[in-house]
Amino acid sequence: MYQVLLILHSWLRWFVVGAGLLAVFRAYTGWSGRRPFTKGDNAISAAFSGFMWLQVIVGLGLYFGLSPYGLKAMKVAGAMKNSTTRFFGMEHIAVMLLAAILVQVGRIIVKNTASDTLKHKKAFIYFGIGLVLVLLMIPWGIWNPYRPLFRF
Repeated sequence: MYQVLLILHSWLRWFVVGAGLLAVFRAYTGWSGRRPFTKGDNAISAAFSGFMWLQVIVGLGLYFGLSPYGLKAMKVAGAMKNSTTRFFGMEHIAVMLLAAILVQVGRIIVKNTASDTLKHKKAFIYFGIGLVLVLLMIPWGIWNPYRPLFRF
């Protein structure tokens, strides 16, 4: 079960990144081009938020149940001194939850905004910050532990 969730979590990240890039791009072009907020804009923001929360659910399953780097590892003495354990046990989960909350809050704010230009602007800000946080916390191996980009 651990391997299945790990592979799912690994591949879902690309759906999150892809939907996030598209949502930020559409928000920016809509804001700068002063175009109407369309059903397509709403759909991609829903996809971005939905993929984020699906990723969070799978990640929480790993964190609380199955991963050797999750909650179990944080209970071991000296866990905060190990950079890999600290990253997955605290930094990764905290920042990714913050990113998911930002994207969801942005989606709610966008839906409750009257002006189309303002909708695009707010979507760009909230989705952009959420996407940057996601990109910072993906384990690329640059400033955090390396993990394979594609698991099989």
